[in-house]
Amino acid sequence: MKVTYDWLKDFVEIRLSPQALAEKLTMAGLEVTSLEYKGGEAVFEIEITANRPDLLSVAGIAREVAAITARHCKSLKPLRPRSLSLRGERPVRVKIENKKDCPLYTAKVIKDVEVGPSPDWLRKRLEGVGCRSINNIVDITNYCLFTWGEPLHAFDLDKLKDNAIEVRRAEKNEKLVTLDGSSRTLSSDILVIADSRRPIAIAGIIGGKDTEVTEETKNILLEAAVFDPIIVRHGRQAIGLQTDSSYRFERGVDFQTAEAASWQAVAWIRSLAKGRHVSAKRVGLTQRKKKIVDLSPSRAQRLLNIPMRVPRIKSILHRLGFTVKRGSKDNLRVLVPSFRPDVQLEIDLIEEIARIEGFQKIPTTLPRVTPEPLGNRVREFVSLTKNIMTGLGLNEVVTYSLMDKDLLNDLGLSGEQQAIEILNPLSKEQEILRPTLLASLAQCVAFNLNQKQEYISIFEVAQVFLNHPKAPKEEWRLGLALCGSRSIVLEEGFIKDPADFLHFKGILEVLFGKMGIAEFQCRASALPSSMDIHVGKERIGLMMMLGRNALERLGIKNKNVFLLELSLEKLFSLASLERTFAPLPRYPGITRDISFLLKETVSLRELLDALLAQGQPLLNRIKIVDFYKGKQIPSGYKGLTISCLYRSEERTLTETQITPVHERLCSTLTDRFAAKIR
Repeated sequence: MKVTYDWLKDFVEIRLSPQALAEKLTMAGLEVTSLEYKGGEAVFEIEITANRPDLLSVAGIAREVAAITARHCKSLKPLRPRSLSLRGERPVRVKIENKKDCPLYTAKVIKDVEVGPSPDWLRKRLEGVGCRSINNIVDITNYCLFTWGEPLHAFDLDKLKDNAIEVRRAEKNEKLVTLDGSSRTLSSDILVIADSRRPIAIAGIIGGKDTEVTEETKNILLEAAVFDPIIVRHGRQAIGLQTDSSYRFERGVDFQTAEAASWQAVAWIRSLAKGRHVSAKRVGLTQRKKKIVDLSPSRAQRLLNIPMRVPRIKSILHRLGFTVKRGSKDNLRVLVPSFRPDVQLEIDLIEEIARIEGFQKIPTTLPRVTPEPLGNRVREFVSLTKNIMTGLGLNEVVTYSLMDKDLLNDLGLSGEQQAIEILNPLSKEQEILRPTLLASLAQCVAFNLNQKQEYISIFEVAQVFLNHPKAPKEEWRLGLALCGSRSIVLEEGFIKDPADFLHFKGILEVLFGKMGIAEFQCRASALPSSMDIHVGKERIGLMMMLGRNALERLGIKNKNVFLLELSLEKLFSLASLERTFAPLPRYPGITRDISFLLKETVSLRELLDALLAQGQPLLNRIKIVDFYKGKQIPSGYKGLTISCLYRSEERTLTETQITPVHERLCSTLTDRFAAKIR
C-alpha cells in the first residue's frame, strides 16, 4: 500500500518528519518497507497484513497515525453532499441473484457529465501512489479507492441494455472483453455484473470494454458494492488477474463505507465533471449486527505489565475508532467498528492497546522462580518413533496436510475415514485435510521412482485430521512406504532383497520391542491386499499393497508399493518405556529345526500358537528362520523352517527328554495342518 506524506496530512496533523513517522508506523505493526521521494513528495510503501483491510486506504492509515502520535484527526468518513436532490428520473433496475455473493449493491446515475482530463492536483495524487490518470470520472473512482478503501466503478449508462443491472454468476463459456483488451472466457465460479443481455464487468475485479467511460460518455452509472471475498478470489484466480479492486474485495470492504464513498464520489463528479442530475438505487444489506467485546482493564495491565489507567485505555481505543462504554466493575463495553473485522476477543483489544502504547514500553523481566520443564509424553514418543525409524535405515519425509479428494478414492482409502473438506480450497490438489498419511506417501514413492530411485524406504510422523460429529480431531500417525529391492552385500557378492510385508513385520517387531509391547497380530482386513494390525483387541493400524488401478493412477509400472500406517496415539496408550528384566537362564538350551511345506492358506500365527502349546513345558521359544518359494516348491505351498528352543528351569535337558516333545510338534504339523516334513 502506497501513501504520500501530504495526503496523510489532509486527515491528521503531523509534526514528525517522514523518516520519524516511518519508524513510528513500523514499531506499531505497520511495516514501512520503503520511503522514497517523487517530485519532492515523500511516498511510504507499507506492508499491510491480510487481517487489516481497513489499512488499505489513506483514511485507515491516517487513523493509525493519529492514534500513534495522539494528534487530532479530521473526519474519516466520506461526506454526502447536502445540496443533492434525488428527484427526477427513476433509477436503474438492480437485481441480485444471490445475496451471499453480493450482500450490498448501490447504483447512482449522474447525467450530462463532461468527461475530460483531471485537474493537476488529482493527477499528481494518483501518480504519487502509482496509479495512471485516465480521465476525470475514472480518476475520481480511483481517488475514492485509495482514500476510503472502497472500490468504485463507473459504467457508460447509455451502453447498458434496458437500463438494468443484474449481479449473477457467469454462464459457462460466456465471453467478456475486459478493460485491458483481453477476451476472457467465464465460468460459473465467476461473479459478473450484467445488463439484460450480457455481462459488462467481472464483479470486484475489472470492468468490460463495451461499457467503459470515454470522452463521448454523457451519462454514467456509478457502482459501489460489497462482494463476497471468496467469490472474488475464485474469479481472480480463474482469469489470472489481480487489480487494486480485487485486492481489497478479497480482504473484505466495510459495508458502511461503501455507499458513503459513492456519495463522496458523486459530489466530486458534480464538481469536476458538472453532472446535473442524480438518481440512486440500493439493494441488499441495510445494517449489520454490532459487535461488542468486554475488556477488563486490570487484565490488560496484568498481561502487558504496564501501569495504565482506564482513561488512557479509553483514549487509545477511541483514537482507533472504537466506542467505549463503562460496564460493570472492572469492565469496559467496547463497540467494535465495522471496519475492524479482525477484532473478535478481549485479547485483540489488549493487543491494540499494546501496539499504540508501544511494545518497547513492556518491561523485560526474569521469571521469579525457575520453572521445572514439564515432560510431554506425546512429544517423547514422537521423537522416539522417529529415532527408531531412522535407526532402521528409513528416510523421513514431510508432506502437505492438504490433498486431492479424488486421489484418496483412487487409492481405495476413502472408506477408512470421511475427509474434512476445505470451504475455499486454493486448488483441486488442496481440497481436503488428509485423513491418512498413506496417499501422500504413495505420491512420494511415485515421485522418487520418476527420479530413477531403485529402492525407496520412507516414513512420516505427522498428524491427520478426522471428521467427528462434535468437532474435527487431530491424531498422530506413523506412515511407512516401501518399494523396490535393496542390495544386500555378501562375501561372494550381493543379492537383491525385494520389499514385501515381511519387511514391515521386522520393522514392527523392533518398534514394538522398543516401546515395551510384547505381542501383536496381523489379521485379514476388509480392504483388498491388506492386513489390520492389532495389539490385543485394539486395532492400531493397517498394512497394504497398492492394487493395479492405484498404481496406474500414480503412473507406477512394474513395481509393488507397500504401505503401513499406525495410530501413534493408540500405540502410545499401550506402550511403556519402563523396562523389565529377567534373570539369565541357569541351564543351557537345545535348538532343533523343522523344515516343512505348508499350504499358503494356512495362518502362521495359528500354527505357531498351536506348536507352542503342544511343546509345553519344555518348549521355551519358537520362531521362523527361513521362508522360501521356487521351482522346487509345489504350487499353492510355501517352504518354511522353524527353530525350536528347548530349556528347563530345573535341569539340563538330554536328547531323550527332548525327542518325544519334538516328535509331538512334527505330528501336530502333519496331522492338524497337513504339512509335509522335509
